[in-house]
Amino acid sequence: MILAVDIGTTSAKAALFGRDGSCVSTARADVRARQGNGPRGLEIDPESWLAAFRTIITFLASDFGSLALVECVVVSGQGPTIFPVGPSGEVLHPAITWMDRRAAAESAAVEAALGRPLDPAYNLPKALWFKEHLPEIYERTRWFSSCPEFVCAYLCGSWVTFLPAEGYEAIIWDDASLDKLGLDKAKFPPFAALGSVIGRVLPKASAETGLPAGTLVVAGGPDFIVSLIGTATVAPRRACDRSGTSEGINLCWEKGLPRDPRLLYMPHFVSPYENISGVISATGGAVSWFMEKAEPGMDHEEFFRLVSATKPGAGSLLFLPYLAGERAPLWDPDARGAFLGLSMEQGQPEMARAVAESTGFAMRDIIDVMESTGAEVKELRATGQPSGNGVWNQIKADITRKPIAVPAFWESELLGGLCLGLVALGDYGKVTDAAEKLVRIDRVYEPNASVGVLYDELFGIYRSAYPSLKPLFGALTHLRREG
Repeated sequence: MILAVDIGTTSAKAALFGRDGSCVSTARADVRARQGNGPRGLEIDPESWLAAFRTIITFLASDFGSLALVECVVVSGQGPTIFPVGPSGEVLHPAITWMDRRAAAESAAVEAALGRPLDPAYNLPKALWFKEHLPEIYERTRWFSSCPEFVCAYLCGSWVTFLPAEGYEAIIWDDASLDKLGLDKAKFPPFAALGSVIGRVLPKASAETGLPAGTLVVAGGPDFIVSLIGTATVAPRRACDRSGTSEGINLCWEKGLPRDPRLLYMPHFVSPYENISGVISATGGAVSWFMEKAEPGMDHEEFFRLVSATKPGAGSLLFLPYLAGERAPLWDPDARGAFLGLSMEQGQPEMARAVAESTGFAMRDIIDVMESTGAEVKELRATGQPSGNGVWNQIKADITRKPIAVPAFWESELLGGLCLGLVALGDYGKVTDAAEKLVRIDRVYEPNASVGVLYDELFGIYRSAYPSLKPLFGALTHLRREG
């Protein structure tokens, strides 16, 4: 039996799978982040990951009856998120999450030193931030760790950094970059390849979790990579729409296209392909924000009832979902959310629909950039909890004009973890073989041509809104800092 675990930004989830691919139990627990200091800060206590992990393990043991048959644990998780730990693995500072933008100045310094841009979300700017702003903590740091690696270290005692494929060092760290930035290489754990066995469950962790001592602990990798496995996004023209707090569009493509600096280009874990990607900072996060602010206690069912109560286009109301700055294709930490076109005629239904539609517009913004370089997105394979929402899936299909294919098992990170576990146990020779065998498409949402022209016009306005508002966003951020 294989235990797959994924630690996300707002929740942790896990599943027990048989080696035949059958899912016998699932569990989920909340993970709570907290706002950091300043308008760009978003931190989380790493101990909350362990608390959520223990919660879901306890539930699985109760639901299934026992964890005695677990042969390996595969852990994946959100990032880039980084924090320092001391010599005994003690947390020295809350984790600076991938949504945190405080390292903007350090990002500029990294670009100047390395000759390539690196967004404040990534590890090197954040590590440099610790050195420059918290030197005492930096000196005491034994390792810089991230989310899933911290959970693995708790289980087996080995400190590693997950490396999805050769070439990802450019956005994680490498010796040459650490030297140029004056960062201590001894504080950065060695890399562990995707799906590699990094240790075995220690007796202490076994006593606390119920997992058998000696159980294999397998590197699951960053959550967005594992979701590609769990949707079988392993062939050109397949793209994964990974939805959650944020939204990631990852396209599998052949190498050789001209590169657009607004996108990320990294090796696909399937050689010789490339992973062309863009991440939207707040999509599900924008929905959660609206529910909380519009009517505390509102749930997703009520939100999408509001969405369905008004027509496509939300009465000519647009929403810019830049509530945590924006990554692709804008790369602007100062970008901010906005409703455009409000009038006395509009209310909660139109505002809710505009928030939901903003995800489709942001996705189309990335896809249009991809296809302008000569790539082609044939279909979007949806994953994450929102992929089970038919209203939202149809909105995405209508705005992007791409089919949305929904796998039968929505939690692709967990299914990807299963595939990695089966390879680690020797049941499959390659992870692609496991993915093609186990991923089954359950439903496809086709674009509705009758609303295509309307959404084309609204997308044009959406795309022109940011350049017009950019100076105002910067001015507002400056005022907030000064205040």
